[in-house]
Amino acid sequence: MELTAEEIAQNYTAMGHSVDLLNAGKPEDMEDADWTDTVARNVEHLELMVAKDYWTTEDMTAVNAAIAANT
Repeated sequence: MELTAEEIAQNYTAMGHSVDLLNAGKPEDMEDADWTDTVARNVEHLELMVAKDYWTTEDMTAVNAAIAANT
């Protein structure tokens, strides 16, 4: 299934949200175990998405840095 440019843009935006969440760090009111799960889910999401073959000129620097910093 081929994605539209709008769908690709939405996916890139979602990746940015994961990067922002990871970069913000654990919220004070979150349990450590919940944060560990949140990090794992978001890193997995980023790893799966960055491997997609439909990216063209999108900058993956922040995505790759967030993956590296949290694995």
